[in-house]
Amino acid sequence: MSGIAGLVLRQGNSPAAATLEALVGALAHRGPDGRGHHAQGNVALAHTRLAQHDQPGAEPPIFAGAAALVADATTSTPGGEGEAALHLFRREGLGFAETLRGGYAIAIHDRATRRVVLARDPFGQKPLYVAEVPGGIAFASEAQALLAAGLVTPRLRAEALHELLQLQFTTGAETIFQGIHRVLPGETVVLADGAVTERRRRDALPEGGPEVIGEVEALARLDQALAEAVALACPAGVPFGLLLSAGTNSAAVLAMLARLGLAPAATFTASFEGADQAAGLAQAARLARAAGARHQAVSISAAQLWRHLPQIAGCLDDPAADYAAIATWFLARQARPQARVLLSGAGADELFAGHGRYRAAMRPWWLGGKTLRARGAFDKLDLLREPPTGWRDGVAAAEAAEAGHGRSRLQAAQALDMADWLPHDVLARLDRCLAAHGVEARAPLLYGAVAASAFRLPDALKVRRHGGKWLLRQWLADNFPAAEPFRPRPGLGVPIGAWMAQQAERLAPLVAAQPGVAALVRPDRLLPLFRRAAEKRAGFAAWHLLFYALWHRRHVEGRRGEGDVFEVLGER
Repeated sequence: MSGIAGLVLRQGNSPAAATLEALVGALAHRGPDGRGHHAQGNVALAHTRLAQHDQPGAEPPIFAGAAALVADATTSTPGGEGEAALHLFRREGLGFAETLRGGYAIAIHDRATRRVVLARDPFGQKPLYVAEVPGGIAFASEAQALLAAGLVTPRLRAEALHELLQLQFTTGAETIFQGIHRVLPGETVVLADGAVTERRRRDALPEGGPEVIGEVEALARLDQALAEAVALACPAGVPFGLLLSAGTNSAAVLAMLARLGLAPAATFTASFEGADQAAGLAQAARLARAAGARHQAVSISAAQLWRHLPQIAGCLDDPAADYAAIATWFLARQARPQARVLLSGAGADELFAGHGRYRAAMRPWWLGGKTLRARGAFDKLDLLREPPTGWRDGVAAAEAAEAGHGRSRLQAAQALDMADWLPHDVLARLDRCLAAHGVEARAPLLYGAVAASAFRLPDALKVRRHGGKWLLRQWLADNFPAAEPFRPRPGLGVPIGAWMAQQAERLAPLVAAQPGVAALVRPDRLLPLFRRAAEKRAGFAAWHLLFYALWHRRHVEGRRGEGDVFEVLGER
């Protein structure tokens, strides 16, 4: 893992050393083991580095001929994808990223043509942001680095704020901050003379509708793809771990690790005090034992949550109000002394159709079918001062873009999630919560071979007998029966609603008093809401407001308060 940043200014301008240093400093957590830079004329590249290899090897900035590269890329060998990308660029030009695998965010300065080329992996496993700044363009691995360097003023886009409240994430190329844009998953962006001059995009998903393939052939193809992806994701010569739930996604990664003889330093499962999670914890422990892995259950209490929640919200600079981040952050903190890389089963639900919402989307409306993300978290709750507007425009644009192509209803729903939900929620929180502790996230099920084998499967090999991920479950039944893949999954959810309800009398007035929240919500409605937070709908809304209150203080007001939730929100 690395943090990368840079400036591409108009001719005659030179990047200020202090600005470059501020960018690097804001990304230090992404690479606590080293830093470097390359500057020539109107261009500067910088990086911070997380050491992955004890043996010597190429280290960014990497130079070859007239080109220089910095990269945040998953690697299995020294140099890895970053070094390969530079040589591919010299040979193939702007098409260099078409054959890269894994997660990557890359910046190449081609001194011969006076261009900087940015590229991001097709699923968005690695983050990358750009902004127009005085004199040209700046880029960085995290949006907060552009704010910390004083290159962008933290002003919010109303449309994106409404998306965050209603959806828990934001869509498209525009971030919640005015003037900061995402390099979209799969994009290659060319910068020259302080401006964007060209864009092209590599699709994450194969074209076409469901293919004709039988179960036996599909299982064999999946087996080969899993072996290739998991082997590629495992770092060579450094300890790595696995985020293990009681479900099928991480079990598939664990099963393949065991077959390949690639033992993780440990598997890590979160548990929450006071929640009925015994069955899920026992299942996770059984999976680890069956694979011969050392297992750690990480217990999280309400007191710990309130103590560290400001840090959790603070690390999610491109905000995703997904309370799954709580478990991820605590697991990364526990894992850091033991592992520099954590593997995850992220992406399996989207590729193999595991979400229940996909089964509803497969049906026409007259048979009870439902449109994805048609209802927002605040609908009919009568909490907001003004009804949120335009919050579904980004979803609708993605729906239009992803429909057609000969795809089935199921495929269209999966593609919609992979356009925004996956990169801007699931992978964003995974990246930031691990990077906050100097740990790299890798999601082998999103490496190209698995996506190619899964997305065009017949619908019946994904959804069967009212359940999703059928082919992945069958592969587990054949190869890792300890996973019991066709049994109902025991829960390991975050009891955030119950915990907020217990603290309603303290939390509600503090949240209501925050400037960011007060501008949006009728303050007299918050105490009743937080008292009902153990209920599903009220809990979602209360959590979104609590998260936003903490996030706004950190990233808009610029207040780095010390202490627990109550102390931070109580500061004036």
